[in-house]
Amino acid sequence: MSSSSQTSRNEWTPESWKTKPIVQDVTYEDQEHAKRVLSKLDRLPPLVSAKEVLIDNLRQQLKEVALGNSFLLQGGDCAELFDYCSQDPIEAKLKVLLQMSLVLTWGARTSVVRIARMAGQYAKPRSKPTEMYEGKEILSFRGDNVNGFDPKDRDADPERLLGAYFHSAATLNYVRSLLDSGFADLHDPSNWNLNHVRSESVRSEYQQIVTQLTDALDFMGTIGADSRQQNNNALNSVDFFVSHEALLLDFEASLTRLLPCTIPSADNKAKKEKKWYNAGAHFLWIGDRTRQPDGAHVEYMRGIENPIGIKVGPTTKPDELVELLNTVNPDKHIGKVTLITRFGAGQVEKHLPQHIKAVKKSGHIPVWVCDPMHGNTKNATGGIKTRHFIDIIQELSEAFRVHKDNNSKLNGVHFELTGDSVTECIGGSMDLKDADLSTNYQTYCDPRLNYEQALDVAFLIGKYYQKERRGQVFPSL
Repeated sequence: MSSSSQTSRNEWTPESWKTKPIVQDVTYEDQEHAKRVLSKLDRLPPLVSAKEVLIDNLRQQLKEVALGNSFLLQGGDCAELFDYCSQDPIEAKLKVLLQMSLVLTWGARTSVVRIARMAGQYAKPRSKPTEMYEGKEILSFRGDNVNGFDPKDRDADPERLLGAYFHSAATLNYVRSLLDSGFADLHDPSNWNLNHVRSESVRSEYQQIVTQLTDALDFMGTIGADSRQQNNNALNSVDFFVSHEALLLDFEASLTRLLPCTIPSADNKAKKEKKWYNAGAHFLWIGDRTRQPDGAHVEYMRGIENPIGIKVGPTTKPDELVELLNTVNPDKHIGKVTLITRFGAGQVEKHLPQHIKAVKKSGHIPVWVCDPMHGNTKNATGGIKTRHFIDIIQELSEAFRVHKDNNSKLNGVHFELTGDSVTECIGGSMDLKDADLSTNYQTYCDPRLNYEQALDVAFLIGKYYQKERRGQVFPSL
């Protein structure tokens, strides 16, 4: 690192973003009230404990993803609600991500890193600060940690930031207890049954994988290679990470802590020191609306040790993308940054090749992820927002192919999904139509894949890798 970049790095503080222009900011009417809330957040304990070492663990796992040795699955709600902090929604979301990762592991024959959009995804950027309701202009819903969905509750309330902290803490606590109690034990994957899934084909296909996996584990036990006999946790549980968009910087700065970390050295004698971490999540990302190279969000993210993501859309210029990478990852650590592309079906060929070439030339080795959701939002009959499953699969297929054509590799996927049988996206094995959307349309923001559709995607990706292993030159989903 040059002396000038080192100086710039040293000038970073959790508050230095306040010297930069900011977008998607929230203005509170009572500033003194907001200051009291932020002061309280400063004193609350970290949500992600330093003793877990999970942030550094995730960075190491994402390095393997970037090198093509593993696959990233990231998914969850578009806008998490405080009401989702309940036993059934948490279990359903955890279950679908575990089931998807099992299908991906079996099909791709690779380990899967799981990052959930949960325990903090309470804020949403909006294209406009206001909207029309019954002929009146009101503030837009910005997420449960800003204001309420009820049109009468749209004023920004700083107390909601405390609500976000405590709901995140409760969610993380229950996730940990589930994993510690064997919820993710691969020795009994039948516990993750699909009895409530209406699609016979999805249920049957998943059951075949479970049967094959169970037979394989029984064989391992017979020959004495069972992980339980060797006191190995590889199959008894899983690493599970949480993430959210770093949108409300006052909130993120309040959860930024100096935590101990281990720094490898040239003589292989690791040394301990303290560095700045966002202790509110393992992974955070910068959205497509807040990735200005000279902006506040980039300034904040460049100073934390957490692995981070950057959404890359059609308006992202290749040289701007390289500038972003140089700013947030000047030492070019492999896998430190995840580039989450979201172009829209039919637009990948137009934009992705130039991004791949620019990043390669820069010397950065990021994790390349496809988000096939955000570029494919449409309006159904009556103006309701939806997404077509066929568009999602098309963009994902295009991303696989374009990476391969450009001597690159798609390292992962990023979905807005839920563990419930909602009816928000059209298509999939359930063959949902426009008329079906009103059956169980629950989202307060963007439409999500439901349980069956999420498994559909996992099966298609698994089959893609199976075709690739068989030597098919240009496999498709």
